[in-house]
Amino acid sequence: MATREEWFRQAAWAYFIYGVIYLLGGWYLYKQGISVGQGRGWFVAGTLIVIVFPLLLSRDFSWFDRWVVTRRDFARILTVLVAVRAYAVGKIMLKPTIPSVPLPWGGDLPMSLGAGLFFLITLAAMAMLSRAAWGHRE
Repeated sequence: MATREEWFRQAAWAYFIYGVIYLLGGWYLYKQGISVGQGRGWFVAGTLIVIVFPLLLSRDFSWFDRWVVTRRDFARILTVLVAVRAYAVGKIMLKPTIPSVPLPWGGDLPMSLGAGLFFLITLAAMAMLSRAAWGHRE
C-alpha cells in the first residue's frame, strides 16, 4: 500500500500531466481561433500554475503549511477546482459549441469526443488529488 507521501507525489504528477494537456489543448484551440481564455496572459498564468502547484503538492514545505494552507487542504481545494473544470468540460462534451476541431495532421476531431477524452483525464487527476486529500492517515 502506498504511503501518504507517495499519494501526494502521485497526485502532483497527475495534476502536472493534466495541466500540461490542458495547456497544450487550450493553446492549440486558441491558435485555431477558438476562444479558451483571455489570450496569452492566460497561458502564462496557466504555465506557472502547472509548475508551482505540483511542486507544492509533491513536497512538504513548512512555510506553506504554516503561512498559507496545509498540503491536505491544498489538495482538497485543487480537487474542488478540478471538479468544477470537469463539470464545465462535461457540459461541452454533452452539448458542444462547435461541431469539430481540425487536427494538426489532417482531418477533424468531433468536439464532443475531444471533450470526452479530456473529461476522462480530468476525472483521473481529480481522483488522484482526492486520494491524497482525503485518504486515510498513517
